[in-house]
Order: sequence, then structure tokens, then C-alpha cells
Amino acid sequence: MRLRWAGAVLLAAAAYYVYLPLPSGVCEPWKLMLLDALFRSFVKATDVAHALGVCHRLHLLNRVVSLVEDVEPRPCPHVDVTDTVLNGVPARVFHPKGGQRLKRGVIYFHGGGWAFCSGRMRSYDLLCRKMAKDLDSVIMSVDYRLAPDAVFPDQYHDALAASRAFLSSEVLELYGIDPQRLCLSGDSSGGNLAAAVAQELGSDDALTVKFKVQALIYPVLQALDFHTPSYQQNQAVPILYRPLMASFLLEYLGADTSLVPVLLANNHSSLDQPAISASTRSKLDWTALLPAERRKRFRPLVKERGSSEVLVQVPQLMDVRAMPLLAEQAVLGRTPKAYVMTCEFDVLRDDGLMYARRLRDAGVEVTSDHYEDGFHGCMMFSYLPMSSDVGRRSMSSYIRWLDQNL
Repeated sequence: MRLRWAGAVLLAAAAYYVYLPLPSGVCEPWKLMLLDALFRSFVKATDVAHALGVCHRLHLLNRVVSLVEDVEPRPCPHVDVTDTVLNGVPARVFHPKGGQRLKRGVIYFHGGGWAFCSGRMRSYDLLCRKMAKDLDSVIMSVDYRLAPDAVFPDQYHDALAASRAFLSSEVLELYGIDPQRLCLSGDSSGGNLAAAVAQELGSDDALTVKFKVQALIYPVLQALDFHTPSYQQNQAVPILYRPLMASFLLEYLGADTSLVPVLLANNHSSLDQPAISASTRSKLDWTALLPAERRKRFRPLVKERGSSEVLVQVPQLMDVRAMPLLAEQAVLGRTPKAYVMTCEFDVLRDDGLMYARRLRDAGVEVTSDHYEDGFHGCMMFSYLPMSSDVGRRSMSSYIRWLDQNL
């Protein structure tokens, strides 16, 4: 009897830990709860290790993820897989067997808050294998440096260096890639890097080969407003909680994470900040850039007075290389045709929607692919054991768009 009671108590405790109230529209909520419980456990364990001085929380988190997820570059019947280096930056190459003599080419930047994950992870490995096979395309998945050992602009410089190497005649000829059919892509923080690189290379008149398309999957694009409708609506929706996103951004920028409450209160973007002009504010004015169905009942939070020292301490918050949504219209207009995926239950939803709107206003052809039941990171959960229906649908749509536009 005692064992039964103990078992019942443990089961109730586990259910209490796993259960999380979620919006009714989320796809397969119990799968998301289980995924979130696992991720929260990892994060809490790394926080304890950090507090005890064992190691930095991000080092441990990345080590745990690597131990669980990293796979060797094994070939399969349809795709050869090898590891290489692009201008000093590690990358994994997925080369389809057979097919056209000249292949389409995609360079891909993984997500993970600029701090963990890699192109060697099982989920990214499987994604790139599928892309290579279905698109008859060479995929190069880049392993840029990670925080806390590397901070902005290191990750950006790695992404830019790898992309320049990818566009070089030596690499294109070596892998049999068609220079007219090249794509720049990434998800989350990798989408941030892809957008920033697309802006830089789009404005480089010295390049003879350029990207034909850019494909951004729920990208991070700004850090001045943590009260967009999606940040307000989804602040407690896993797996990317609002405070966690602010923490990742500060780690990426090499700033003190004690500033998280300042960012969450929008004290760093108050009206008394001389560094933020009216023109800059207009580039992320969601009251003008978002459609009414996304604005809903939410109201902007703009402080009259705030923490004026933050932008002095962390000027990177205004650096367009870190915050692509702040780019000038002329720069946006020189970037390639775009695909922007967003999810309803994601704090970053409005970053992507505002960017898509600004790209269109700049004359760029944009496909905005929105998932009403999607959550942040869903496309990476397309395979067992944590596969989700919205993950499979979003991945199929992403690959279909590449097939039709690349």
C-alpha cells in the first residue's frame, strides 16, 4: 500500500511539473509540455551548476545538448555527408548523389540563441539530409562560434566569412553548385545571422555571385521592444519564454544578464534615449507594421523616462548587424527574394511579420508563411520521438518554397 501511495505521489508530482496551461490553439499541447519539461530541467540544472561555480551555464547546456544530439557525418543511400571548413569556419556538407550535374546550393545557420546547438545535431542533420535529397541541392550547415566564449560580432563574422566562401568560385566548382541558384537560410538566432548577412552581401557591389533567395525561420530581429503583441501574448508559452529570449540576447551581445529586467520593462528604449531617433522607432513600430489581427487588444509600452545608461553600456542593441530590423529601407531593398516563417505562439512572431512588411515596402518579393498552431522551434520537431504535426507541415512548406523559388 505504501509503495502504491509513493508511486501515486511521484506520478502526481511529475504531472504537476510537466503540466503547463497552454493556449487552446497550440498544436499537440502535451508534446510541447513534455518537451518544455525536459528543456526546463536542463536549464535548471545548468543554473545550479553556474551558481555553484562549477562552470558557465551555457557551457554545460551546450555540452548536454551535444552529448544527446550530436551525430557523426555518416553517408546514406541518397546523400554523402562530410565535414569541411569554410574560410576557417566549420561546416557540414550534405551532397546529393546523382541528379543534375549542377546542384542548387543552400548555406544554413542553426538556431540555439547564439549559444548552443550545432549543425551536427540530429535534428539539423536530418533536416539537411532531407533538403539535399528532396531539392537535389548541396546544403552546407555552418558551425559558427558560440557564447559565452564568443560574443557579437564573432558569430556574425563567422556567418559572413562562411557565406563569402560559399559564394566563391572555388567552393562552387568543387561541389558542383549552380552560381545562379543559391540560398541563405537559418532558424531563430540562425535566422538573425542569415538576415544580417543577406543585408551585408546584398549591398556589396564587388560580388559577382549573389544569393538568389533568403529563407528565414522564426528569426530574432530586434531587442528594443519586448512588448510587441507576440511578446505580450506568448511570454509564458514554451519553449522560448520572454525572459529567456532577453537573456540569450544579452549573452550574445556580451552584456550583463542582470539587465534582463531592464529590457523586459522597455526601460532601455524609453523616449529620453538620445540614441534612438524617431526614424529608428518607426522601423519597429508594430502599431503601423502589423495587421489588426495580430495587434489584437495589445497596447505599446513606451516609457517617458528609462535607464539611459543601458545603450551606453550595450551599444550593440542598436547595431544593425545584430538587429536586422533596424536596417535602412535602401539596404533592405537590395536583399534577395524572401521567405519568412512565423508561428502564432512564439514571442518572435512579430519580429518576423514586421520584417516581412518592411521587406515588401522596400520592393522585395516576400512569402510570409504563418502557422496559427505553431510554436517557436516547431520545425525542428519533425522526427520521432518528439515529432509534431505542425513541425512536419512547416518543414514540408519550407522545402516546397525552396523547390519552387530556388
